[in-house]
Parts: sequence; structure tokens; C-alpha cells
Amino acid sequence: MSYYDIYLKYKGLPFDNIFSGISLNDAKAAIKSDRRNEEGLLALLSPAAGNYLEDMAREAHNLTLRHFGKTIQLYTPMYLSNYCDNECSYCGFNHNNEVSRRKLSLEEVEKEAGAISSTGLEHILILTGESQDMSPLSYIKDCIKILKRYFSSISIEIYALTESEYSELIGEGVDNLTLYQETYDERVYGLVHKGGPKKDYLFRLCAPERAAKQGIRSVNVGVLLGLNDWRREVFFMGLHAKYLQDNFCGVEIGASIPRLRAHLGDFKIPSEISDRNMAQIITALRIFLPRLGISLSTRESPELREGLLPLGVTRISAGSSTRVGGHAVACDESFNLPQFEISDKRNVEEIKTMLALKGYQPVLKDWMLI
Repeated sequence: MSYYDIYLKYKGLPFDNIFSGISLNDAKAAIKSDRRNEEGLLALLSPAAGNYLEDMAREAHNLTLRHFGKTIQLYTPMYLSNYCDNECSYCGFNHNNEVSRRKLSLEEVEKEAGAISSTGLEHILILTGESQDMSPLSYIKDCIKILKRYFSSISIEIYALTESEYSELIGEGVDNLTLYQETYDERVYGLVHKGGPKKDYLFRLCAPERAAKQGIRSVNVGVLLGLNDWRREVFFMGLHAKYLQDNFCGVEIGASIPRLRAHLGDFKIPSEISDRNMAQIITALRIFLPRLGISLSTRESPELREGLLPLGVTRISAGSSTRVGGHAVACDESFNLPQFEISDKRNVEEIKTMLALKGYQPVLKDWMLI
């Protein structure tokens, strides 16, 4: 059995009818219920629950304090390469886009690592475009060997791998996997992934399980909000996170909720997500899964990120760049285009200061590589 079996169980539900049929009383009861089940998640995501957003915020805040305290883990992304074989219609790295492609040399990886490490951060997230020819596993392993000298925790956000390949990277020191399904709707998935290895929906969907079976310390799933109806997407992502929590008790499970941002290309966002929707998503996830890590990226504005912090966020990025290089390695911004545009451009010190003023402890290190 895999999560796909659970997805199939709920795939055909008449979601529009279900959401519209949830009453105010149903929504209010779900906020305080100790039963963390599928019906409760549907109620928390419903339009009716939007009338109780302040109640949801209070409950989510209390649950977050109980399980995480007033701590926020900080990390930053490092883009190793933007070569990509996929034709994802929503992404600036799309294989068909005319952008300057490059890959960091190992010497450049060391320079970037040194610059990021000097800020005090000890959690790094490495990313590549999805090209196994230009960013093979051997190259990624060589980069990890360098990064281990600078960081306590190394996360990967790369193409989906086989179980044995995950085992290799875990053996090198990778302790976290971030992998967005982008959209759980198989039909929509096929429409926005027009070509390339990422078009294989099932291989990507089951990748977090493959990494968890190999003993990775933490797994972070996510959807790209805006590709499809957000209520359905967050429902399936919530079930995915619960499935992983239930089946891999030793693995920390988290979720990311990025919204589509501007990028190279003419892709129009099919489904707009409001700031109020974002608040409902975070609070619903926190109430449904009290121990779930929730990440909020620099795609969001400084004001919104600060406003959403108390509602359940446990992890944010700082000093981000979505270009290859950009920390110590110079990048020509007219050619080395970003994967997407970021909104919160504050550096690590500015983020730390903001957190401290709000009474939060910025966590730069909570894990040590062996």
C-alpha cells in the first residue's frame, strides 16, 4: 500500500458539494475536536470555516506553542544548477525557456557555502533543475561532501530518486528531503507537466515514501498553490502528510505552501489564493496535524510572513536567492534568471532581528550531521 491508494479513495469525491454542504456548526466543531480525521480537515478547509478564522488562529497558535514553543528554524536555499529537462509550464527553469544555463563548479560551491555559513545559518537546502545528465547523482554527492564541512543539516530539493539513490545520498549526509507534488490532481498534473521525467505522476508521488523507508530524518511535502483549487489540494497534501506521519513514526514530517510567483514565460495563474486563504490553510493544517512542521518561503511579502508566523509557521527561509549562485559567486542578473521572483529580500540578520522583536527564538541549528 502507498499513499496513492489513499488518493484514489478520495479522488472522486464531489468536493464542491461537500464543501458547500458543511455548516457553520460543523466548521466550529472541527476547530475544537480531538478527532484528527478526513471529515474534520474538510470542515476546516470549507468556506464555512472562513467565518471562524480568528477561532482557528487562536487554536492553531496554542497548538504550535505546545508542540514547538516560540521557535522558528531558519534556512536558505542554494541553487546548484538550472539545467532542466522538464517542460513545467509554471516554472522559469522550463527546458523550452531561453535562459542562460549554468552549474556551479565545486570551487564555486565552496565559495557559496562559506558565504552562507558566515551568516550563522547551519541549515542549507540545495536545489537543482531536473537534469540527471547535467546534475547527476555523482555531482550532487561531491557537493554534499563540501557542504558537510560548513552545515549541520543538508536538505535536498532535486528530481525524484529511486530508493537506492536516496540511500546513497543519506549515506553521504543528507538528512532532509523536500519534494513538492505541485498538484495532486492527476489531470491537472498532466496538463502543466508537458514533457520530461517529471511527467511521471506516480513516481514523484511515492518519492517521499522511498526516502522515508531509507531512514531519512525528515520529509517535507508541498503543493504549488494556484495550479488548482486550493481546498482540494491542501486536503490531499494534508492526507499525504498524515499518511507519512502514521507510517514512518521516526521521520519528522513537514509541509510547504508556496504560492505561484512571477517567472519567465506567459503562464497565467489558474486559481488565485488570497492572504486570507493562506491564513486558513496554515491554521487548518496545524489543527489537523499538531506536530506538522510548516514552512513559509520568501515568495510571500515581509508583512504577510510576519502576520502568519503566530498561526503555525515553524520554518522560514532567509537571505534567499533563486538564481544559481548569488551569495558569493557573482551572477549576471540579465542572463542568470531566477526560477521565480522572491518578495521577502531581507538578509539573515534582518530576519533574526524581526523574530527577536516578536519574541521568537531563531533556530540556526537543531541537528548535527554524523
